[in-house]
Amino acid sequence: MKTIWITGSKGQLGTELQLQQEKLQDVRFLFTDIEELDLTNKQAVIDFAQKEKPALIINCAAYTAVDKAEEEFDTAMSINRDVPAHLAEAAKIVLARLIHISTDYVFDGTSCKPYVETDKTNPQSAYGKTKLSGEEVVLTNHENMVIRTSWLYSAHGNNFLKTMLRLGKERDELGVIFDQVGTPTSAADLAAALLEISKQILEGKENAGGIYHFSNEGVCSWYDFARVIMNFDKLNCFIKPITTDEYPLPAKRPFYSVFNKKKIKDSFGITIPHWSQGLAKTYIQLVTSPTNQNSV
Repeated sequence: MKTIWITGSKGQLGTELQLQQEKLQDVRFLFTDIEELDLTNKQAVIDFAQKEKPALIINCAAYTAVDKAEEEFDTAMSINRDVPAHLAEAAKIVLARLIHISTDYVFDGTSCKPYVETDKTNPQSAYGKTKLSGEEVVLTNHENMVIRTSWLYSAHGNNFLKTMLRLGKERDELGVIFDQVGTPTSAADLAAALLEISKQILEGKENAGGIYHFSNEGVCSWYDFARVIMNFDKLNCFIKPITTDEYPLPAKRPFYSVFNKKKIKDSFGITIPHWSQGLAKTYIQLVTSPTNQNSV
């Protein structure tokens, strides 16, 4: 029986992979987070891999505090570059494949057409720079994969969806940025795609390495996204469109974060839902779980 090791198991994506693991039969899953294994400890990572001998590693662990990264650059680099480097080395030793999750922040957001995998990177934030460094160390082995995603949210943890639902109940009016455009991505949909890709890799799919883009289909602004969220929950909070300049933050965000997903769809034969479909499923998941309801 082959083993898949998933890091960052308590994050949004790691949690969804745990919930969906039954989709892959005859596979042993290992889920670790900081309590089980400190990924910044290179030798500990290698020892764990040699003991468990995974055939595939999916790295969902990341430093994602985008604004804090401007002040905590070394910490962000340790998690977003050094950890993937340790995992890549461990994967090489035990002859495993590595799938590493990255971000739209590796681009500067000045494009006017959906980004393809070969487009020039130009991160504008500390976070984006650390994530790009992580991609580079992973891709030193051409069999490893980097999957970039954008605007990730889920029924778990802290994210835009849950923040909007909470603030929509607390306030009568809320300003939300309308001049940043991208695609909200359901962690559940990304997890489903990752499991299908994992299945094909474990079955021996060749030439699956390299960079791929994944988000839900469609395009919207944060303002559009917020309005749809409010409508789902029938909240009367008025959403006011504001510009990025009206809501300054330490880290610069890409103004345009739309991905071209042709490569991942053609390579693995996957169908990607529209972002509104992903949101509808996540909203139902959120409101039907007593644990999640209490955290909104």
